Amino acid sequence: MTQAVSILLCALGGEGGGVLADWLVEVARVANYPAQATSIPGVAQRTGATTYYLEIFPVSNSQLNGQKPVLGLNPLPGRLDALISSELLETARQIGNGFASSDRTCIISSSSRALTTAEKMVMGDGRRDDAPLFNVIAANSLRHHVLDMAAMCQQAGTMVSAVMLGAIAASGLLPFERRHYEAVLSGNSNAAKASLRGFTLAFDRVSLQREQAQYVEKVLTPAAPKTSSAPALPAQVAQQFPKHTHELLALAFDRLVQYQSESYAQLMVTRLSNLKAIELASPAASAECPVTTETIRWLALWMAFDDIIQVAHLKSKATRWQRVSTEVKLKEGELLKVYDHFKPGVPEIAAMLPSTWAQALLKWDRARIAKGKAAWSMPIKLARHSVVGLVSLRILAAMRVLRPIGSRYASEQLLIEEWLTGIGQACVRSPALALEVARCGQLIKGYGSTNERGKDNLLHILRTVCQPSAVKSLEEQTAVVAQIRKVALQDEKGQQFDLALLQHGAPARPVKEQPILWMKNPRLTKAS
Repeated sequence: MTQAVSILLCALGGEGGGVLADWLVEVARVANYPAQATSIPGVAQRTGATTYYLEIFPVSNSQLNGQKPVLGLNPLPGRLDALISSELLETARQIGNGFASSDRTCIISSSSRALTTAEKMVMGDGRRDDAPLFNVIAANSLRHHVLDMAAMCQQAGTMVSAVMLGAIAASGLLPFERRHYEAVLSGNSNAAKASLRGFTLAFDRVSLQREQAQYVEKVLTPAAPKTSSAPALPAQVAQQFPKHTHELLALAFDRLVQYQSESYAQLMVTRLSNLKAIELASPAASAECPVTTETIRWLALWMAFDDIIQVAHLKSKATRWQRVSTEVKLKEGELLKVYDHFKPGVPEIAAMLPSTWAQALLKWDRARIAKGKAAWSMPIKLARHSVVGLVSLRILAAMRVLRPIGSRYASEQLLIEEWLTGIGQACVRSPALALEVARCGQLIKGYGSTNERGKDNLLHILRTVCQPSAVKSLEEQTAVVAQIRKVALQDEKGQQFDLALLQHGAPARPVKEQPILWMKNPRLTKAS
């Protein structure tokens, strides 16, 4: 998941911290990236430190296609990407607040000091030793750059804000080019020229530090042998498909073995083999089999649909416990308790039962809803860290052997076969159309209502838009399928999807029945 780059700027009074924050926002605007900045005035060690928090989304506005990212207003402990400070002790103070972390934060700090009042009050030499402060920075940063910013400012005749901007530009934190930064500083005034000189000094110094660090790391790190992380694909399966599909096919095969069994994975191979035979027999067939290649990913994901059994399997895996321990930074000797909350309803339970029993249970729940009652569900809280909780999850995960007798398993296989049949029929007419029908597998995602909506949309496209047309040519029909699929992926409510269907001469989706629930007025209830 793409996340915003979070930056905390710390500058003393009169050092231009606000100017630096404005510069960075302006650089983001020039480069066409979303950005947001907030200032947090505060009284710190010298009654003048103010922090400025910025979040810059590392995807340009043109790539977001009108979408707006949600950006935060304040820094979160341990979630800071960059800590920029103009004074050494101020840097250590912000680290002490818990913002920096050794696995994420890049720290850019000045090595110069501005003595605190407490240091000046001592009759003798009350200055703090700088060495422990450097150690704090090294221990609490993923990487760091410590510069004598005061000397650079004196050399360039500028304020420290320009030097800090040059250090940020050279650090590689942000997806901007050097010209974007220099465009903000450019001008004919003496102040602008001095700012560019300070920017250049810091940029060159940090760039040199990065080059030296990369060289040392390259020399000291032994070359690791190249190994493939992809699981092995059975030889008899690999022989049936082009070589460029083997890596993806191996992942799909392994996923279905883990999900159900090897025979279930073989069912996927059989389905793909049948589709490949149809594709190779179609006009303008390609030996690369692009339709079959595109189908592999979406078929494997659909066949490994989420249900209670799969959720229990994922929550009880040892790798999940390791991931959670890493996320909370569990230390030796500390206790970690993880509680998993479930709320299975009638549809989830009915999915595990044979069709006859499932229909009876669903009918009972629909009758409850028709009477104005809420859909039945059973809230469950399991302690994953306890023996009882873990055993309960493992028992539920082991019930995958019973999955094939469940009603949902049967219904999902029927829908998968209908989709594959549609791809095969489209192959006979046009490989390009078949490729778009295969890509419609992207619509199947998520669980619950999201999953059901995706299946309804796919089947509606398959049964209406993809059918032979006497009005549209195959090229036009291919373009229409691609356009409607994209609209369906972007429109959660389905309004634009229905509009796109109507615009291209296809019927809109039928309106589903929704019960009307009458709620009692609590005021009238109290009065009676």
